[in-house]
Amino acid sequence: MNAPRAKELGPTQHSFGRFLRFAALGLAGTGAHYLALIGLVEGAGVDPLFASIAGFCLGALVNYLMSHRFVFRSQRAHQEALPRFFAVALTGLAWNALLMKLMVHSAGWPYLVAQLLTTGLLVFWHYAVNAVWTFRTHRD
Repeated sequence: MNAPRAKELGPTQHSFGRFLRFAALGLAGTGAHYLALIGLVEGAGVDPLFASIAGFCLGALVNYLMSHRFVFRSQRAHQEALPRFFAVALTGLAWNALLMKLMVHSAGWPYLVAQLLTTGLLVFWHYAVNAVWTFRTHRD
C-alpha cells in the first residue's frame, strides 16, 4: 500500500506563502533599522539624518540576507543579487519620499496615515520586483 503523499502547493499558494515570509522577515529588517537609528542617536549622539541612513542600510542588508536565503531561496550569486537588491531598495526609498510628499504636503493627510499606506503599497512593489528581477535565476 502506498503512503499518502503530502499535498503539493499550487503556484498561488506557493507565492502567497513566500509573500508572507517576505513581509514577516521585513519586520526584522525594520527592527534593525530602528535599533541602529535609536542606538546611534541616543547612544552615540549621531545626527538623526545620518543615523537614519545607516539604519536604512543595515535594515536593507538584513532584509537582503533573509530574502536571498529564506524567502526566495535564490541561487543567484551575491555579487549579482546584492546590487540589484539595493537598487530596488533605493528606488523604494524614492517612491516612499514621493508618496509621502504627495499625501502629506499636497493632500494634507496625517503623516502616520500616509506612512502606513505608503508602506503597505511598497511592500507589494518590493516583493514583486525582487521576485522577478533581484533573485530570480530561471523562468518559473
